[in-house]
Parts: sequence; C-alpha cells; structure tokens
Amino acid sequence: MSTPFQRKLATIAQEQYASYRFLRENQSPLLEQIERYWTETGHAFEGVEPPWSAVFVSWCVKQAGATSAQFKFSARHSAFVYEAIKNADQPNAAFRGHAVSEYPPKLGDILQNNRAGNRFDFAYASQHSGYVSHSAIVMEVGTDNHGRYLRTIGGNESDSVGMKEVRLDSEGLVVNLQGLYISVLECAL
Repeated sequence: MSTPFQRKLATIAQEQYASYRFLRENQSPLLEQIERYWTETGHAFEGVEPPWSAVFVSWCVKQAGATSAQFKFSARHSAFVYEAIKNADQPNAAFRGHAVSEYPPKLGDILQNNRAGNRFDFAYASQHSGYVSHSAIVMEVGTDNHGRYLRTIGGNESDSVGMKEVRLDSEGLVVNLQGLYISVLECAL
C-alpha cells in the first residue's frame, strides 16, 4: 500500500513526462522547465550541457513536499544516494538506500543505475558521494504477460523527460544481469 507522499511523487513525475516527453531539452517550454529544476532546488542554471537528471529527481521530491532535512537536493545522483544509504538503518529516515539485490522497489522509490559505461556497485556507492550515475522515480510496479516489471520516469533521458521499463524477478527484485543497477532508494515518507 502506497502513502500519499509516494503517490504524489509518482504523479509529479508522470505530469512532467506527460508535459515534456515529446520535446528536447533545448526546446521551449522544456528548456524553461529545466531551468526551474535547477533553480528551485538551489542550484545555478548553466544551460542544458551539464546533466540535469539529478535536479529533475530532486525537484520532483521537493515538489512532493520533502524538506532538505529529508532529502539531499543535489545536481549529483551519487550525493543523495550516499545520504540515503547512510540512513538505511534509521527508522525515521525519509529515504533509505538498499542494494537492488535485497529490496523490491515500490511506487515512489528511486532506482539508481550506472551511466557512461561505469560498473559501480552498491558497496562502492555506500563509500563514495561523487561519481557518475543516473536515477529515476518509480511510477508504476506491475505484472504483464512477461512477468513483473516497474516503470521509471527520469530527466535527461535522450535529452528529454523519459520513461523506462525494468524487469523484476518473481520476488519483485530488479533483474540486474549486467550490473547496470546500483541501488534503490526506499521512499519512507
């Protein structure tokens, strides 16, 4: 059963996808929205050359109502992942980081994956706050004729707001055959 915050976070991501999925990052009104992702999470906007996927996730989390004490709004996925992993054993933490092999994602969670050919794993992520990665918000978990899956929405996916489907095993864990996925941030709000 999802919480109101988890549903709100997934809805915000879905609304961004519905509004901007057919636009590229240098086209209006997506370009202006990307500037809001940066500035409304406390970062200077330097155009669309720097990756903006982490500020997309941060902006969605902030719009859903999380505070800076609950989530580290950052321009680097690794920064908010590192904080969530440090909070994994804290019962009152808003976001808790887990290995993809140990935690089945649910609505409102954040799925982190490698980018740029890197092969970082959960052990690495638990010790480092600065490395290249990507993450996206889980907006659906379900079953189809191929088995279990989840869908995520993220920013800066093919220079737009994009959706991806990720296969899950029979226990609801991310199928991670090639080590693409690093962690799942459990949304406990």
